[in-house]
Amino acid sequence: MLLSVSRRTDIPAWYADWFFRRLAEGFVLVPSPRAPHRLHQIPLNPDVVDGIVFWTKNPLPMLPRLSELKNHLTVFQFTLTGYGTEAEPALPDKDAILIPAFQQLARKLGPRRVIWRYDPIFFTPKYTEKWHLARFEQIARRLQGYTDTCVISFLDEYQGTRARMRPLVPAAFDPQSAARLARGLSEIASDCSIRVQSCAEALDLGAAGIAHGRCIDGALFESLLGQPLHWTPAKRQRPECGCAASVDIGIYNTCPGGCRYCYANFSPGQITANRAAHDPRSPLLIGWPGLQDQIIHSSFSSLRGGQLRMDGF
Repeated sequence: MLLSVSRRTDIPAWYADWFFRRLAEGFVLVPSPRAPHRLHQIPLNPDVVDGIVFWTKNPLPMLPRLSELKNHLTVFQFTLTGYGTEAEPALPDKDAILIPAFQQLARKLGPRRVIWRYDPIFFTPKYTEKWHLARFEQIARRLQGYTDTCVISFLDEYQGTRARMRPLVPAAFDPQSAARLARGLSEIASDCSIRVQSCAEALDLGAAGIAHGRCIDGALFESLLGQPLHWTPAKRQRPECGCAASVDIGIYNTCPGGCRYCYANFSPGQITANRAAHDPRSPLLIGWPGLQDQIIHSSFSSLRGGQLRMDGF
């Protein structure tokens, strides 16, 4: 089984203590997105979990405790853009804090296991094509030798993100501008020995030397493990997504980061309520199991021994 931690919220930044408690106890309860009173018990022991992908903009709470992950193969998808607080209001300073955090993480895990995400890309009167090229190069120079891969994608509009993005005055998506920028980013990255991949991007960037990537990459885990895995493509993702099937343990509307472009937060009131209900001692990310909840003991297995089974999940 491959574990996603998490597309739905930034667990390393906001819920690290909870995650390490769950790892120590060997399981986590995850509500079904479509039936929240059905709680799936997910095993976290390394004989079942073949690899963990962490998604984060700020791994600092996890850095002192990386030794607690020693029995698991981990890969970090680390989002690091140049946007200011008007777009990403809750992040520490990029140059003084987050880039050094990226470097520290890569020194501990190795550059193959720390993947730089420069996404989502959008254009505004401030964040122009010229600005992106300059800021990307500044970051890339400092990450040279600390990562092998950069993942890019262009902003997808959702109903909630459209309203939150409006104060930034985003420009309408222009495929020609996007392709031209992608080519420039690829050239800068190549000069820093970093390859650029796209994430679920409908725009064909092959002419810029950018291939479709996999954020949850079965082939990467096979290479890191030194053995084949019986992984299959993820279901219910966008058609351009090449990710392997995984189990995500996050919950929507739980990240207080406030990034204007975030698709995983669409109810500010629910975020506040969820944060208030969080208890790091609980097997659930939010709240505790109640009498109305049904715990589902789904069947999971290592991909080293057979196909992933996620009965009813």
